Amino acid sequence: MQPYLAFNHYLGKRVHLGVCGSISAFKALELLRMLQGTGAHLSATLTPSAMRFVTPLSFEALGAAPVYGEMFDTRDALYGHLDPGQDADGFVIAPATANTIAKLACGLADDMLSCQTLAFPHPLVIAPAMNPRLWNAAATRENWAKLNERGHVCIEPECGAMACGEEGRGRLPQLERIYLQALRAVTRQDMAGRKVLITLGPTREPFDCVRFWSNPSTGTMGAALAVAAWLRGADVTAICGPVDLWLPEGITRVDVSTAREMFEAASDVFSEVDVACFSAAVADYRPANPSAEKFKKGQGELQVQFEANPDILKTLGTRKSQQQFLIGFAAESGQLDANCRAKLTAKKLDLIVGNDVTAQGCGFGHSTNGVTVLDAKGRMEIWPVLAKTEVAWRVWDWMLGL
Repeated sequence: MQPYLAFNHYLGKRVHLGVCGSISAFKALELLRMLQGTGAHLSATLTPSAMRFVTPLSFEALGAAPVYGEMFDTRDALYGHLDPGQDADGFVIAPATANTIAKLACGLADDMLSCQTLAFPHPLVIAPAMNPRLWNAAATRENWAKLNERGHVCIEPECGAMACGEEGRGRLPQLERIYLQALRAVTRQDMAGRKVLITLGPTREPFDCVRFWSNPSTGTMGAALAVAAWLRGADVTAICGPVDLWLPEGITRVDVSTAREMFEAASDVFSEVDVACFSAAVADYRPANPSAEKFKKGQGELQVQFEANPDILKTLGTRKSQQQFLIGFAAESGQLDANCRAKLTAKKLDLIVGNDVTAQGCGFGHSTNGVTVLDAKGRMEIWPVLAKTEVAWRVWDWMLGL
């Protein structure tokens, strides 16, 4: 799993996993491990058809408890058909077959899983997997529409080659999609109603048609901030420099390359957001006269003249309304405290997060960061080296506490 998706803030939460009869049922074991990594407790129910592909023992061996199968084979769990609805925080069905989707739509309760889902009082997370003809059948489309209308989290299956050799839509959704929707279902929505803008990654400033001036930012910190805000209910727009990072479809993504493109994209939406967080590593300068052709060897010394890029954070800081909250990031190589304090004031920030990129485990290319955090009210904290997902979560906690 990518480090910007590895959140571990779910100790004390319980997620129940329903598994139906599909060749992709084995992927539920990987999903189980992914969700366990968050600190959540996992339990599971396998339909009789699912047990043709995977066994309850496999889930038990990986730590799921309890694991249910047949309706009346529950040993000491006399009321197992009601169990998840009593103390589970989230209920995920992956893979969900056409048969189970029909049962959910019609409210049938003729096996353990369908009975448990009917008794579960919160929205379900449903991830289908089936042959494309089953998915495209009129009855399945009607049943799927009903589940959407009822407020369940319905994750569309993906296109591709099927086990039967056919091509089409019906493949189990990407596990990261299911994983994040499961986490969002059990996350306190304390950022719901807030519109959040985040910039992330580097910018690239061309000096000929194939070369550019840039930095080694991977966008991991910004992606962690974007995903954390989305998990907590925010409406997130991520303006991404040239990075190869997947983001959930619930996040509005705008891809840019240069600093000027990032400035224009941020300016377009800035007035509409409640919170703006500028974590991108923007090139302060760009080559003044980039060549339309590739520079060749043997032409003597290469001289490139640079000119200043717009200061995105400072410029938009002057446009900030009293209702907006502005967060800046500062990558420094020395005098971290003094530089952060100066930028906090000069750029009219409410909060600044600074890190020393020369420190071990910090800065570009790492999944961790050690930061100094200051706010406009005078509070300051120095955080040890933490996972960037943890830094992101704490930044939003700080913002909500101001």
